[in-house]
Amino acid sequence: MNKILLSIIFMFLMAGLTSCTKEVEDNLSNEPEDKIKIGLSFDSFVIERWQRDRDVFMYTAEELGAEVNVQNANGDVEKQISQIEYFIDKEMDVILIIAIDSKAFVPVVKKARDAGIKIIAYDRLLINSNVDLYISFDNEKVGSLMGKALKDNVPEGGNITTIFGPTTDYNVQLVEQGYNSVMEGTDINVVYSVNAVNWVAEEAYYAVYEALSITPDIHGVFCGNDNLATEAVRALSENRLAGSVIVTGQDADLAACQRIVEGTQTMTVYKPVDKLAKAAAEYAVKLAKGEDIDVSTTINDGTWYVPYVKLEPIAVTKDNMDEIIIDGGFQKREEVYLNVSE
Repeated sequence: MNKILLSIIFMFLMAGLTSCTKEVEDNLSNEPEDKIKIGLSFDSFVIERWQRDRDVFMYTAEELGAEVNVQNANGDVEKQISQIEYFIDKEMDVILIIAIDSKAFVPVVKKARDAGIKIIAYDRLLINSNVDLYISFDNEKVGSLMGKALKDNVPEGGNITTIFGPTTDYNVQLVEQGYNSVMEGTDINVVYSVNAVNWVAEEAYYAVYEALSITPDIHGVFCGNDNLATEAVRALSENRLAGSVIVTGQDADLAACQRIVEGTQTMTVYKPVDKLAKAAAEYAVKLAKGEDIDVSTTINDGTWYVPYVKLEPIAVTKDNMDEIIIDGGFQKREEVYLNVSE
């Protein structure tokens, strides 16, 4: 009887063990495939918008089943190259680069592509690099929108100063081309011009003082972005000129939107970065999967024509601030109008 009882117990144990083994095997067979790995390399987070780009990109990519590794080079070219080398060693499927210097990454991009890694130039074109995709805004139009604000508001024969971004940022050249296309043929006088190295905002502060040392009669300041405009307006304020001088910018930073409704900055160029970052994440996942990205527009990077996704920028003034920025959810009304009695 004991032998029969032991045999029955043994049979139940073996059945349970077989069931557990099958369950483990089923679980193993149902494990998800390796996730897509994406490397995202930022030049820095000095510019306010980059943190928003990062957050939207990461959220979208992760929703699509990818893992994102973010690196920040803090404006150091060699550090950014080293971080891209790290991405190559980690066998990323796709690397997105927001380049500090558009011409500095040819060798490391080639190394990545030779390793079978797809490369996306995010917001800034990589020169002579034959990337798989360039996604940005129409930067010539950005420059033309800012130029138009000056042309429409600065009096004939008026004096302005121009503060562009660094020459290492290829977008700056495109912005300047757009600006020049609008200003050509006008009699507006540029009394002082400078390129802000590494987008250091203080360059704008000193540029305004240099212009005022040439002539106290300044009518406009072209600022390559809103961060530069912050320092330009500070210098104008110290000379009791804020609000009487036309000031441009781009990125629709909160501080710039506040200045626009307060009357110390004339306009900014809004670039819907949420749309850009979301689209970039979707294209990155498609490239990683080997799917056709179906992009017919191209841009010459100096050597090759590369696929180009071009988004439209929008000029924002006090008149359309609510419609574009607030109703669109980019900035909050209570923050934009913080210092204004409505």
